[in-house]
Amino acid sequence: MSGIRKGYISGINGNMVRVNFDSFVMQNEVAYIVHGEERLKSEIIRVRGKCAEMQVYESTSHLKVGDEVEFTGELLSVELGPGLLGQIFDGLQNPLPVLAEKCGFFLRRGTYFEALSADAQWGFTPLAKPGDTLRPGEKLGFVPEKNFKHYIMVPFHYHNVVEVSWIAESGSYTIKQAIAKIKDQEGKVSEVFLSQTWPVKIPIKAYAEKIMPQEPLVTKMRLIDSLFPIARGGTYCVPGPFGAGKTVLQQLISRHAEIDIVVIAACGERAGEVVETLKTFPEIIDPRTGRPLSDRTVIICNTSSMPVAARESSVYTAVTIAEYYRSMGLHVLLLADSTSRWAQAIREMSGRLEEIPGEEAFPAYLESRIASFYERAGMVKLSDGSLGSVTIGGAVSPAGGNFEEPVTQATLKVVGAFHGLSRQRSDARRYPAIDPLISWSKYKGFIEDKQVEKGHAILRKGNDVAQMMKVIGEEGTSLANYVDYLKAEFFDFVYLQQNAFDPVDEATEKDRQVYIFDFIYRILTQDFVFADKQEALRFFQALRQQFRGWNSTVMGSQEFKETEAEITGKLNEKINPPAPPSA
Repeated sequence: MSGIRKGYISGINGNMVRVNFDSFVMQNEVAYIVHGEERLKSEIIRVRGKCAEMQVYESTSHLKVGDEVEFTGELLSVELGPGLLGQIFDGLQNPLPVLAEKCGFFLRRGTYFEALSADAQWGFTPLAKPGDTLRPGEKLGFVPEKNFKHYIMVPFHYHNVVEVSWIAESGSYTIKQAIAKIKDQEGKVSEVFLSQTWPVKIPIKAYAEKIMPQEPLVTKMRLIDSLFPIARGGTYCVPGPFGAGKTVLQQLISRHAEIDIVVIAACGERAGEVVETLKTFPEIIDPRTGRPLSDRTVIICNTSSMPVAARESSVYTAVTIAEYYRSMGLHVLLLADSTSRWAQAIREMSGRLEEIPGEEAFPAYLESRIASFYERAGMVKLSDGSLGSVTIGGAVSPAGGNFEEPVTQATLKVVGAFHGLSRQRSDARRYPAIDPLISWSKYKGFIEDKQVEKGHAILRKGNDVAQMMKVIGEEGTSLANYVDYLKAEFFDFVYLQQNAFDPVDEATEKDRQVYIFDFIYRILTQDFVFADKQEALRFFQALRQQFRGWNSTVMGSQEFKETEAEITGKLNEKINPPAPPSA
C-alpha cells in the first residue's frame, strides 16, 4: 500500500491511547502521535477490528481526540553496533548525554536522537572474504571498541546461509558506510553496515546451540559464591525491602564478577539511586583492566519520574543489547533494578485496558511476562564453537519486604537462585544483607557439597539456639548448644560478611574462598573443650577478631602466613588441652 498509513485518536486514558484507522496495523508496531510539531512515540499493544490501543512512551498531556497518528510498519527496535559501551540510554535507546546537551536539564517530549554516532570513525578489519558462505551471526570482521573486539556479524534477520559477494578493505568507516555485500539464497544482494537493528521483544537466536548453565559465575562475594552460587548464563533474583542494600550489592557484583560486559537496566528506581550509579561508575576503576568501569558497561536508565510505559521498553532494550554482545562470544551480566517497577507498569497498562485483574490487581499473564524475560538468559555455543552467555539478575522491591506478593513469587518460579535480603541483617550492619536461612540456589558452586551442607546446618542450628535463648535465657542453654551458637556467629561474622571499604576484603578470589572455607570447615566440625560458657565466649570473640584481620591481608603474603599460624596455634590450645598435672 502506498503512502503513510494514518489513524486518529478516539480516546485517551492516561498513557493509553485508543486510535481508529482505516487500513491495517500490526501488533507491537511503532506509531507516532502528531501533536503540533511534536511526534510522540507509541507502541500498539492491542488491536480490535478497526481500533488499536497504544501505550505512549511520553506524557500524554494536551493531547486531544482527533489528533493524527502515523503508523511506521516497524516493530520497537534498537540499534546494535560499535559505540554502545560506556553509553547511557533511556528505555527507547535515546543517548541521555546527547539529550541533555540539546535540551538542557528538562527533556522535551517527542525529542529522539540516533543511538549511535553517525560521525564516529571505526577501524574495520575484515575476517571474511568474497565467496565465503556464512550463517546469521557469523563474523564478517571487527572494529576495536574499548577493550574488546567488536565483531561485525551477518545480520540476524537472515534465516539461511548467505554468500559474501564483496567486503571492504581494512580502514576507517562510519556506521552509515557499507562494509560488505551479501547474497541470500534467492539471489538478492544486500549491503551490510557496522550497525544493524533488531526488535527488542524477539530474542536473538543467532547461535548453534543453547546449553545448560553449569559453570559457576564467580562474583567474589563469599556468601553468594560459597552458599548460594550463580551459574554463568543462569538467572537469580535479589528481593528485599527498601534500604537493604540491593543497589550497593549490584554495584559490587558489577565491579568484581568475572564477566566481560555489564548491562544495567534501571527500570523505575528512584532518581537519587540512578544518579548515584551514573556518578559512581565512571569513577570506579575496573580492577581487571585499570580503566573506568563504565568502559565495559551499558546503562539503560528509566527513573520513577520518567513516563511509566518506558519502563517496559527499558527492560527489553537492555536484554537485547546483552544478547547482541553474547553473539560475539562474550559473557554478559544483565542487572535489572527493579523488576517490581516494571511489573507495576504492566499492571497500570492492564488496568487501562480494562483487563480482568489477578492477585493485587496484577494481570493474569504477569508470570508469563516475567518468565519470558528471564528465559532470554543462557549459555550458548556459537557457530565457530566459542561460548557466550547472558546472566540475568533481577532486583525485586516488594512493598514492606513481603516476599509473598505476586512479583516475587512469580520470579521465584523461574530463577535458579534466590538471594533474599533481610531488614534484620541490614539493621544489624551485616553486609551483604542476604539472609542465609531463607535464600537458596539450584546451581552447583566450587565449594565441596559436604562443606556447604555443614555451613547451612551450623547456621540453622545457631539460629535455633538463638531463638531458644530468647525464651529461656543463656543460663538454660547447655554448653554444647551454646558452642554451636558461637560457631554459627563466628561463621557469619568472619565469612558471610564482607567489608566493602577494605580493598582486600571487598572481593575474594575463588582460590582464597576455597582455602578459607576449608579452614573454617575444620573449625565448625571440631569438638572444643571449654570449662564454661564464658571461656567459650571469650575464645570465639578473640578468634573472630583475629580472623577478621586475616581477611584484610593479601593471600600468600608474610602477614597472611603469620596470622594463619597464630590462629592455628590458638585453635590447638582448645582442641588438645594440656594434660592435668599428676597428684
